[in-house]
Amino acid sequence: MITVADAGPADVDALVALYAELDEFYGVPGARDAPAERASQVRSALFGDPPAGHALLAWDAAILAGFAGYQFIWPSSALTTSLYMKELYVASAYRRAGVGRLLMDRLAAIARERGCTRLEWTTDTVNAGARSFYESLGAVPLETKLFYRVTL
Repeated sequence: MITVADAGPADVDALVALYAELDEFYGVPGARDAPAERASQVRSALFGDPPAGHALLAWDAAILAGFAGYQFIWPSSALTTSLYMKELYVASAYRRAGVGRLLMDRLAAIARERGCTRLEWTTDTVNAGARSFYESLGAVPLETKLFYRVTL
């Protein structure tokens, strides 16, 4: 049975290991390098003062099956707040088993609890599996928006 919970400091190493799998999925070189440095980055981002973001973790007993990283963005429409999901990743062994849906359902519940008017995210245009999954949730791609980035 999969359970979903907020990430805590004791979860850092498991999250670093799953994020290495994510980096390998996207072809990022050195995904398994410097685990201590990567753990420090996770601790700082999730448990710093203030935290840079939040993470939900999907557990199959002691195995981390997936995670969702998110932040709150203000202002959104009518000066409300949005929940922005930066990353959703499900370990390869758990895909198509409902883990992603559990994480998305919990994110939507968190957004409602916090009074958000939107739950937003992006995905790579070439990631057909992700696009199909999101559309199965009733999400519709916004053709009127472009995503911009400046690398610092």
